[in-house]
Amino acid sequence: EVQLVESGGGLVQPGGSLRLSCAPSGFTFSFYSTSTFRQAPGKGLEWISCINKSDGRTYYAESVKGRVTISRDNAKNTLYLQLNSLKTEDTAMYYCAAGFRGGDSLDPSSYRYWGQGTQVTVSS
Repeated sequence: EVQLVESGGGLVQPGGSLRLSCAPSGFTFSFYSTSTFRQAPGKGLEWISCINKSDGRTYYAESVKGRVTISRDNAKNTLYLQLNSLKTEDTAMYYCAAGFRGGDSLDPSSYRYWGQGTQVTVSS
């Protein structure tokens, strides 16, 4: 059974940082392009970043560009999402998604596998 397990969320003050982790069971991350999404209270899923399976290239939504870094440690088979300069509007549940089926990579329905999410709350 394929599972993604996320961790690293928490409560942080504005301007702070967090590093989220996503570890799969049942498959190897480097075989899949992987995206991260978030869902703020009362809103839909928002794509925020992607790392390409082939060359490791990374892509970011404008809302987080320059503050967020997605990376992958192939030896540990773990994905990381470094969040810096956090703002209150970054408060959301954060998810990793893998198993891209093709189509629009920004569309959540394009991914087979999802983690349970980890909550990030930015508040003073």
